[in-house]
Amino acid sequence: MDGKILAASSKHPKPVDRVFQYGTAGFRMKANLLDSVVFRVGLIAALRSRKLGGQTIGVMITASHNPPEDNGVKLVDPMGEMLENSWEAYSTELANARDEELLKVYKGLEEKLKINGETTARVIYARDTRASGPALVRALVDALDATETEYTDYKLLTTPQLHYLTRCTNTEGTPQSYGDVSEKGYYEKLSEAFVRAMKGKKTVGAVTVDCANGVGGPKLHELVKYLKKGSEGGVDIKIINDDVLKAESLNHECGADFVKTKQRAPPTSKAGNNERCCSLDGDADRIIYYFSDPEHGFRLLDGDKIATLAASFIGDLAREARLAEELKIGVVQTAYANGASTKYIEKSLGLPAVCTPTGVKWLHHAATKFDVGVYFEANGHGTVVFSPQALKAFHTKEPESPAQAAALDTLRALADLINQTVGDALSDMLLVETILAHKAWTPREWDLTYVDLPNRLVRVEVKNRNLFKTTDAERKLVEPQGLQEQIDALVSKVRDGRSFARASGTEDAVRVYAEAATRGEADDLASKVAGLCRQEGVGS
Repeated sequence: MDGKILAASSKHPKPVDRVFQYGTAGFRMKANLLDSVVFRVGLIAALRSRKLGGQTIGVMITASHNPPEDNGVKLVDPMGEMLENSWEAYSTELANARDEELLKVYKGLEEKLKINGETTARVIYARDTRASGPALVRALVDALDATETEYTDYKLLTTPQLHYLTRCTNTEGTPQSYGDVSEKGYYEKLSEAFVRAMKGKKTVGAVTVDCANGVGGPKLHELVKYLKKGSEGGVDIKIINDDVLKAESLNHECGADFVKTKQRAPPTSKAGNNERCCSLDGDADRIIYYFSDPEHGFRLLDGDKIATLAASFIGDLAREARLAEELKIGVVQTAYANGASTKYIEKSLGLPAVCTPTGVKWLHHAATKFDVGVYFEANGHGTVVFSPQALKAFHTKEPESPAQAAALDTLRALADLINQTVGDALSDMLLVETILAHKAWTPREWDLTYVDLPNRLVRVEVKNRNLFKTTDAERKLVEPQGLQEQIDALVSKVRDGRSFARASGTEDAVRVYAEAATRGEADDLASKVAGLCRQEGVGS
């Protein structure tokens, strides 16, 4: 095997002057720099599988909402979750090893982690629609062949589908079986759960779905084949931005990131006033809703609004099912969540809201501490996770009334409808459609549940982002010393003020967030805090 690894790695040399870092999104960069990285991720996938006794590891080649010339690669652990934290460092170490030392580093990891090289390694992989995908798959396969790993190529998938199939593969034939191990099984599970969740309810009008000209387009077209029409108790879906043949159109003036940052609908959207619209991102793991209000124009219903909608609905169902006392329901957010959403969760819904550092892995981990953990980042990435105790309660609670029985039925359906492995735009869309149908709400009524505080996000370039160190889930700076006190002084002068600064995870910049009672105060606060950070950062 050693000889095979050496021979294969010679075809995928590492760029000499590059340093790679495995982050929340795995490795992500210009596609022409990724060849050696993807090869080495294949090596890590083999090691990870062997370390876990031959469980199947997932590898996804995607760069999500990034421009078409970028690509990326990330690993998926056996239950469909993000790669275990400690292995991010091993991935980074192997990706940066000099070509002549690669085998030594690989063998060193094998020894250090007490991995039996005789254990069969198993990997499944897929990619999004980027033009660079097929060549990067070849680099991955070279590593899998060299390490004598068994593998299955699922070709084109959304990122959440690959996470889903990883869990299905590892739970097949066990009491924890998560579903049929196939793309078809994914559509069948979601569509059947949607029928049960909608039972007797009706959607009103169509939902326009912007697929970011990414892999979500063909996959949504496939899902629609399994869904009933709105008149039959299903949902009518108008699909836009589903061109995957023109590579340069991916995420161009469309997609969740475009809509969230530009605060407007994609130019291609022809939706009328008060019509439900949503946008996926390039690999369909994020979704945000929006609509055009006749009086107020464009209205965004972001991850905060989806989280509060889901928490409110599930909280009501738990009460109707007489499970509210025995199940702990909570919402997990990051510091970027609008203060008005946090207040609504705690005061109006009476649920705990927990704040974690930015990054899905932190949110997901915190959500598992609840029986029902709802987590969403404001950008639209999120899901709901149910504890084994919650799932057991949904199935064993004896109903004493038709209303209680109906609530239990709906909770059971939601547990199947929601992709609990990771944020999944297609699954989350069906969840939102279900809740709006049950509540008989238009997007306007959803929007009015609470009013976002005006906010502003500013990017400040600095010489060295590592000077900015935070605590309290990134809401407070501990370094540079004295800067937090200056920020606090500015915040105290505005109504409903809140502001924080945190280093970017990917570039030498600091991101400043500010919110206040009025647009003018929020802009002014953001500008002043950014000025303080700029002063500190310039001297760095």
